Amino acid sequence: MIKYLGSKRRLLTQILETVRAADPEARSVLDMFSGTSRVGHALKAQGYRVLSNDHNAYAATLARCYVAADRDDWLSDAEQLVREFNALAGAPGWFTDTFCERSRFFQPRNGARVDAIREAIAAKSLPPELEAVMLVSLMEAADRVDSTTGVQMAYLKQWAPRAENELELRVPDLLPRATHGKGEAHELDAQQAARTLVADVAYLDPPYNQHSYLGNYHVWESLVRWDQPEVYGVACKRVDCRDRRSAFNSKPRSADAFRQVIDALRARTVIVSFNDEGYLARDELERTLSTLWQGAAHVDVFENDSKRYVGAQIGIHSPSGEKVGTVGRLRNKELLYVATRGKASVALSPSRPSAP
Repeated sequence: MIKYLGSKRRLLTQILETVRAADPEARSVLDMFSGTSRVGHALKAQGYRVLSNDHNAYAATLARCYVAADRDDWLSDAEQLVREFNALAGAPGWFTDTFCERSRFFQPRNGARVDAIREAIAAKSLPPELEAVMLVSLMEAADRVDSTTGVQMAYLKQWAPRAENELELRVPDLLPRATHGKGEAHELDAQQAARTLVADVAYLDPPYNQHSYLGNYHVWESLVRWDQPEVYGVACKRVDCRDRRSAFNSKPRSADAFRQVIDALRARTVIVSFNDEGYLARDELERTLSTLWQGAAHVDVFENDSKRYVGAQIGIHSPSGEKVGTVGRLRNKELLYVATRGKASVALSPSRPSAP
């Protein structure tokens, strides 16, 4: 899967254990802010019917591939298309001009391959799930040869070693249909998703702070939408990065946005992943979750020590590239809040620090 800020790869085991322990009878899980769909993919592999949601098109596409698309339906077609598209010669176009020449996210030869393959996908008019599988194949192939630290706010001054590699499609890790039913992928505002999507367990992993996922992954948004938007700045961001912002990225608005989503949820168990650097403090989150089911919720909190995001490891630099200032800390705490009906606490194995 693509490199991603806030990925829950290291917490997957505990998230799965938490779902099982909090609601042993659960058959369905709503993944409200699905991102890469790493969590949804893991839940599907465990047999849960997963309803994924994210308001960004690239994330909804990842969910359509990893949650909604089933291996038995699409594997053979995907393998054939991967062979066909890998044989295409590069054809420089908008992607190459924008992300290889006006900016330096990819080597031009790889940008030209992206242009050629993306046009070929569009020309096929594929069924939505198969199209999503091929778009994810292309997204992940491009991610393997990019020249960034993992986010698309900027690119490296010197080419990353992986950028010298040749772009090559692979079939994504498609799963068979889950035991408890076919998954779904939605592209809704969080409040709308909370009002309309029903599941036994709701898992929420909202943005923590001011960093917009659209801004951090604008290249993937443009690749998926293929709308060739007007761009701005050194990173050639989509112009809609300026106004398509989540309320969760606003300190004054995030608490109210969270409360509105919680109030609208249609689930009998709620699990929230957050960290101790976010806009919402632990006591505020606990108070909000305790109002579920007319105040009948019991809230447990589990802590995990975690390495901070890649920008903190690199340090703070001026526009000229000079290192300035100091980073306050290199680790933080990832918190899992579990709200269940009644008084019983959720029993989990003792948490361990994540890998360094």
